[in-house]
Amino acid sequence: MKKLYVQLLALLLTFGFATGAVAYDKQKAAYHINYDDAKRQTGALRNIQNHINAVGASNIDLRVVMHGNGLSLLLLPEELKNTKMNKGNATDKMQATIANLKSQGVKFSVCANTLKGKKIDLDQLYDAEKADVVPSGVAEIAHLQSQGFAYMRP
Repeated sequence: MKKLYVQLLALLLTFGFATGAVAYDKQKAAYHINYDDAKRQTGALRNIQNHINAVGASNIDLRVVMHGNGLSLLLLPEELKNTKMNKGNATDKMQATIANLKSQGVKFSVCANTLKGKKIDLDQLYDAEKADVVPSGVAEIAHLQSQGFAYMRP
């Protein structure tokens, strides 16, 4: 009987791990984006979605903090020439991905220093509002870390 119990327990554990049935505690994570490579940004957004899928949207507080070249994630391609940025990566596909993440509670923060230094107006960014602007991207990351957010830089 004991052998049967051990085999059953092993089977249940194996099944649980194989299906990814891991229960996570509530999590807080800050994703740092300060690069303008669209492929890398797409990968970062995919990581964020995978993070949500693993933990559950109601079990996680996710922030994306952008500064420097990272603002290209939200910069509309047609607005590029009016800024001091090299790329505008907010294509229709990128916008759809961002909208989906926002609908799951992900908050995107924009650095005021970068807006000023790169000559970017909020209306040149996809779905950015005054409430999304933080004084400094790097200071925001440090602040979030002091509040218990895990630092993520995909």
